[in-house]
Amino acid sequence: MPIAPKPQDLLQQLQAFDTFSDIKADALQWMIDTADYQFYDTGQAIFCNGDAVDHMQIIVQGKFIVRVHRNGQSQELGVYETGYITGVLPFSRMTEARAEGIALEPTYVLELHRQHFTEMVNRSYALTQALVARMSDRVRDFASLRFQNEKLMALGKLSAGLAHELNNPASAMVRNAQELYQKVHSTPEKFKAIMTMRITPEQTDQINAILFSKIGAGPGLSLSLMEREARSDDMLDWLEDHDIQGAEDIVETFVDFGMTVEELEQVEAIVGARPLPSILWWLESTLSMERLVEEINEASSRISSLVGSVKNYSHMDRGVALEPVDVHEGIKNTLIMLKHQLKGKQIELVKAFCEDAPAVLGFAGELNQIWTNLIVNAIDAMQPGGRLTIRTYPDRQYVCVEIEDNGSGISEEDQTRIFEPFFTTKPMGEGTGMGLDIVQKIVERHKGSIKLDSQAGRTVFTLCFPSA
Repeated sequence: MPIAPKPQDLLQQLQAFDTFSDIKADALQWMIDTADYQFYDTGQAIFCNGDAVDHMQIIVQGKFIVRVHRNGQSQELGVYETGYITGVLPFSRMTEARAEGIALEPTYVLELHRQHFTEMVNRSYALTQALVARMSDRVRDFASLRFQNEKLMALGKLSAGLAHELNNPASAMVRNAQELYQKVHSTPEKFKAIMTMRITPEQTDQINAILFSKIGAGPGLSLSLMEREARSDDMLDWLEDHDIQGAEDIVETFVDFGMTVEELEQVEAIVGARPLPSILWWLESTLSMERLVEEINEASSRISSLVGSVKNYSHMDRGVALEPVDVHEGIKNTLIMLKHQLKGKQIELVKAFCEDAPAVLGFAGELNQIWTNLIVNAIDAMQPGGRLTIRTYPDRQYVCVEIEDNGSGISEEDQTRIFEPFFTTKPMGEGTGMGLDIVQKIVERHKGSIKLDSQAGRTVFTLCFPSA
């Protein structure tokens, strides 16, 4: 990297920066004399991901962009300009760059090697203190950014699952509404055929009795595949023997509602052979419309239930005060939000709830963050076909929740660090390391406790909260 000549006014430039505005000139001059002055042209890397970090870098002139690469995509973390201090700082434990910094224009950087930090402390405590304060600000800003990223990642997973769950009933409603539209528009012709049959009121009552018995039972007769095929074949043979046009379409609806060949013969006995086709098509039309309306109602109820779960999960209509919270309600709503992920990996869900466990005093939305983070981590840790077990039970004045998975487990070394901010066992780009730190802070805020027990094939998080 080319070392540039230091400008004559470099001291005045540093004194103009907020970090060094109260630092004595002799301390700044020592830093200038000890450090190197580097030039980075546009597009040149000031630091790269994975590089050892041995220098404090002060951007004297220019600007650079910081990027991280995740899942094959580049994400910008910010643009930093003249006066910004990056790299390692006094008392910092940074050893390796986790992102890359690229100059956006010709950029001049004053770089001080970490080997001079001890001398800096002896020469100027004020300079060291100013840089440590800058480090604290940087950690706070970085923590805030990572916290937001963690929330966005969690929101993205929930949104994808919710969109999938909403898509199924919404698609069913559209499909059934279109079919219902076609059925309604074909009704006048069927009604005309019925009106020309001249059947008696007694016959009409008898046919209606059969119809209403099927409507009362509803569609969805429980038959095995072989039983359904056998009944369909028998009914299709009967309809074709009686020269009923479009028999295949009639059969499907009749089998759904449990109609039998004996009941078809009963209909024939009531009305005779000539009106039979029109009567059967009218029955099919009425039953199929009943089925379509029922499916639309069921789909709309499913959407309403999902919206209600979202509302309960986020607690949009709740205040910010502590209140008695039923942990089961929060866990159930969270599982609805994560249903798509559970189905995607064919996870077996075991719920061992003590439904009469008392409520806990807390913030429902924050408790739902706990369930979300721990359940998502459990899903990520398991292979397809894994088993997730959630238990609740009272323990003296506490309510305890256990979240257990049969995944790969957490090593003993990692267990000692699992709650540290930014620590993650997931591959680069798949986790921010903030999830369990957030969980621990929420547990502490609720005056609860969290315990981890993990080995290969069994990981259990046990959380206990004071009962309300």
